[in-house]
Amino acid sequence: MNSIQRLNQQLKQRILYLDGAMGTMIQSYKLGEKDYRGERFVDWPVDLKGNNDLLSLTQPDIIKAIHRAYLDAGADIIETNTFNSTRVAMADYRMEELAYEINVASARVAKQAAEEVSELTPDKPRFVAGVLGPTNRTSSMSPDVNDPGFRNITFDDLVEAYSEATQGLIDGGADIILIETVFDTLNAKAAIFAVEKTFDKLGYKLPVMISGTITDASGRTLSGQTAAAFWYSLKHVQPISIGFNCALGAQELRQYIEELSNIADTYVSAHPNAGLPNEFGEYDETPEQMAAELADWAASGYLNIIGGCCGTSPDTIRAIVGAVSKYPPRQIPELEKRCHLAGLEPMSIGPDTLFVNVGERTNVTGSAVFKKMIVEERYEEALDVAKQQVENGAQIIDINMDEGMLDSKAAMVRFLNLLAAEPDIAKVPIMLDSSKWEILEAGLKCIQGKGVVNSISIKEGEEAFIKHAKLVRRYGAAVIVMAFDEQGQADTMARKVEICSRAYKILTEQVGFPPEDIIFDPNIFAVATGIEEHNNYGVDFIEATRIIKQTLPHALISGGVSNVSFSFRGNNPVREAIHAVFLYHAVQAGMDMGIVNAGQLAIYADIPQELRNAVEDVILNRTPEGTEKLLEIAEKYRGSGQAAKVETLEWREWPVTKRLEHALVKGIADYIEEDTEQARLEAEKPLHVIEGPLMDGMNVVGDLFGEGKMFLPQVVKSARVMKKAVAYLMPFMDAEVDGSERQTNGKVLMATVKGDVHDIGKNIVAVVLQCNNYEVIDLGVMVPAETILKTARDEKVDVIGLSGLITPSLDEMVHVAKEMQRQGFTIPLIIGGATTSRAHTAVKIEPNYQAAPTVYVTDASRGVGVVSALLSDDLKADFVEKTRAEYEQVRERHKGRHAKNPQHDLEAARRNKFNYADHQPVKPKFLGTKVIANFPLETLVRYIDWTPFFQTWELSGSYPAILSDHIVGTEATKLFEDAQTMLQQLVRENWLTAKAVIGFFPANSDGDDIVLYTDDSRSQQREVLHHLRQQNVKAPGRANYCLSDFIAPVGSGIADYLGGFAVTSGIGIETKLAEFEKDHDDYSSIMLKALADRLAEAFAEYMHQAVRRDYWGYAEDEDHDNHALIEEAYQGIRPAPGYPACPDHTEKAKLFELLNVTESTTIELTENFAMYPTAAVSGWYFSHPASQYFNVGKIDQDQLQDYAKRKGLNIEVAERWLAAHLHH
Repeated sequence: MNSIQRLNQQLKQRILYLDGAMGTMIQSYKLGEKDYRGERFVDWPVDLKGNNDLLSLTQPDIIKAIHRAYLDAGADIIETNTFNSTRVAMADYRMEELAYEINVASARVAKQAAEEVSELTPDKPRFVAGVLGPTNRTSSMSPDVNDPGFRNITFDDLVEAYSEATQGLIDGGADIILIETVFDTLNAKAAIFAVEKTFDKLGYKLPVMISGTITDASGRTLSGQTAAAFWYSLKHVQPISIGFNCALGAQELRQYIEELSNIADTYVSAHPNAGLPNEFGEYDETPEQMAAELADWAASGYLNIIGGCCGTSPDTIRAIVGAVSKYPPRQIPELEKRCHLAGLEPMSIGPDTLFVNVGERTNVTGSAVFKKMIVEERYEEALDVAKQQVENGAQIIDINMDEGMLDSKAAMVRFLNLLAAEPDIAKVPIMLDSSKWEILEAGLKCIQGKGVVNSISIKEGEEAFIKHAKLVRRYGAAVIVMAFDEQGQADTMARKVEICSRAYKILTEQVGFPPEDIIFDPNIFAVATGIEEHNNYGVDFIEATRIIKQTLPHALISGGVSNVSFSFRGNNPVREAIHAVFLYHAVQAGMDMGIVNAGQLAIYADIPQELRNAVEDVILNRTPEGTEKLLEIAEKYRGSGQAAKVETLEWREWPVTKRLEHALVKGIADYIEEDTEQARLEAEKPLHVIEGPLMDGMNVVGDLFGEGKMFLPQVVKSARVMKKAVAYLMPFMDAEVDGSERQTNGKVLMATVKGDVHDIGKNIVAVVLQCNNYEVIDLGVMVPAETILKTARDEKVDVIGLSGLITPSLDEMVHVAKEMQRQGFTIPLIIGGATTSRAHTAVKIEPNYQAAPTVYVTDASRGVGVVSALLSDDLKADFVEKTRAEYEQVRERHKGRHAKNPQHDLEAARRNKFNYADHQPVKPKFLGTKVIANFPLETLVRYIDWTPFFQTWELSGSYPAILSDHIVGTEATKLFEDAQTMLQQLVRENWLTAKAVIGFFPANSDGDDIVLYTDDSRSQQREVLHHLRQQNVKAPGRANYCLSDFIAPVGSGIADYLGGFAVTSGIGIETKLAEFEKDHDDYSSIMLKALADRLAEAFAEYMHQAVRRDYWGYAEDEDHDNHALIEEAYQGIRPAPGYPACPDHTEKAKLFELLNVTESTTIELTENFAMYPTAAVSGWYFSHPASQYFNVGKIDQDQLQDYAKRKGLNIEVAERWLAAHLHH
């Protein structure tokens, strides 16, 4: 068994241990200049102290002793003393020519130490990792701030230096090559290129380890990449391990190692620093502290290889071995094959990905404007073009510099180097586009991420094709393969499939190219040219795409979309229509991406019917006269309330302290700066105004609210006045230097958790707390756990509050609680939000955080009481004891629910399904999608359901009865008047834009699934929607419902249909919210969000009515007033993914893809499938007269397993998304 086999064997059996810091240990010897020089370098012309790598030549015994100390401490892998042993770094000491020799000597001395210890314990072999450090140059960044395109080293220089070093390490006996402390991924790619080149020369390979460096709390490398982007950019070398080291201590590094452990299909390593350096650059974390942290990593299943970096010693490694050895190694996960690309940020393309837009305007052959910029070297303007493409939705940027008047290679390099300094552009992957290999290769040497080469082909024969493919792979890129062979470009479907199949076989079987990184371009040619042979070009591409996707697993399809419309250049409206129609059909056939102008793409459903039909005749070659008909019509499309009460001002004569109190209680901001200034002049310090009259006034507000004499809308208005007063005083307080701080009742951190964008409730709670003299730190929405906890530590907060609206947020809250327990927090945790509950908090969250109280807060009115009790010396003990006892009872009741709520097994539930009977569905007026843009808001006003609006403000009652309620009626009326005033203004001034998309699809049910078809022939499936069935035992005669029950079954002979929709009324809301925030106006901010939400729901109601009466027309005679609509007294339902009838949020992705929602409406999905803007509604349309809303409720293990199998998910993933519905 050779060393490679032994290493793999050991990694499967246990966690392996790296050594610790070499530099730290060398420093302990306190060596002087003389020691560094030794006898050989006595007369060297420059100082050598600090050249630690040189000690392998001048003090080999010291280096060997350090290695031996780490081996004796338990290290399995020791690193050679070669961090700076490249000729690039050795230039600082004029020792470039010694680079090879130092690498050989360093590897040799490490090997001697490893072999000596291995002989003592043959069952535990030791290994030598030959280290390639990052050098002191960066190939992705300019050292000259005045010229971001300048580089002081090239990729080729680095390859040469790393090749020499690699050869030396191998000649000295290294078992592994470790490319470590990577702060610039392009440097690492050069190292990988050199290492693989050296392996080729030797005829064998060694395992390669890669370890990057996350430089700070931004979570990125120095060159700007995230952890995932870093991995995707380097995984082509198939390293034996991927990890991070240096810069951060174990606590700070944890989240990035956790991320790698989830996404890397190889072993994971880490060697963090001993904490963060103190002000003297020293490391204070003890071996025991570091070992305890890393033991928790191991217990969590993150680790395969662990060691230490700066500040660590043999004692550290000994402590780590002692703490970690009892844990098994991380198991490498089986991951779905996807095309992973990267710029500064990661991008994944898989079966569930929407169409990927490749921006085409940074192409000198396709854009005369861009070409002129490049020729005239107006690179800043050219970068603006790229930025616009990204802003307009391009997810990849295609860059082409093929122009006869250019030095194309130099232009490509210059543009890419400049682009690397623009994070708003560089965040997306790059597509290098050229017909010349030398230009493509020059580009590959400039991009640190994983890009795409566009393109290579077999036109010059298989030998050249294989050569280029191997190089693309070595540079770490995906590749576009043109359907072009020795005989020419493929123009028929058969030729396209033949060439792509041949290329796929060569790439996967001879080159070892991952199939998921192969992107075929089967050639999009111009249609409607007048040449009969060209008429079928559109069909040829579409059908070839369909066959390639079916027969060449995991391969992707791309193409230059603008080619198809070339015959109509000069007539942009017609060209855009051709592009939209072509993409509509090509994407359905399986096209994954395309080179398009992301800012100029028509919406298929918006194309006039006449033009769309004519274009489809041409694209689908439905008639020989298609071209003539389109030419005939092409030219016509070229270029184409009550008076307000007068308030008495008598209070303006009162003393200033009473005026301030009155203004706060009544929420009057008109005079607040004037009165605050008078109070400041009368006070000794500005701070005293806040702690005196302002807080006295807010205490009155708090008391009135607590007594139920003030209501939430009034409190929010009061907070607005308070904030304006404090903002006025801040400059005066900043000018003082006595360091006095305002005294508050406590500091509360609040955040909407990662993956969730909803914040109205959180903002309301924050306002109420501020009104009661609590300092609130609001981190906003989509906040990761580590950010929450780091801020809590840094700000020394007293309480953490978590909010969320969507069900996946519940899991994230559990994660935060676990992290608080692990990190040793001892402060209370409060939980709130629409999907949270006392039961979930008691059963799922509180058991994971026992170090301090975890409390569910139902609404803002109770938030102050809970926080006050938790921070009170007198009240806390009793409150906590009572709450914990209450939650224990909840948990006990939860345990007994299984017995009290009998369930059917899945098959029994299915036998008790709803019977579709013989209902004959109505066919919608159109199939496909329709976009409704800029819908008039005034139309939606009468569809608003006002009851939830008052609930947002925590006023109980139904509209309109609430306006005359004897308790809240007066304030409800004032709130309603304010709402009407803002509503009229936002409609009149167009603060918001409303958009919608709807669609109808042929459908039939297949068990608990719904199959959607591409057309009414129902011969080809377009999508399968997965649903869940009720399993609870029902009363006799009651069905166990599943949404699929309301769709006619496959084989019934009934042609049924399903609709889908997405609406938003929140476009543009950020501008007004920013104005309100600048004006410290929480009241208007919350009011606008609440109104936007109501308009979105009204829009959904309006569209559903329009669908029933017009677009689908299954209830053409319906005539309901708004009350009947609110009561849902109509035929059909519109259930939303993530809600009770279809609780799986992940199904929302299919809805978004079917309707092309993001492109059509700008609504986006977060990683947890929340919609943004938050004023948005989406769902399905069912027309069956017996369709009804229901709650799936709890499901058992048999349905979970069945559902996971149907969706192709592993069981753990399915459990996570359906956690709230699991009965077991």
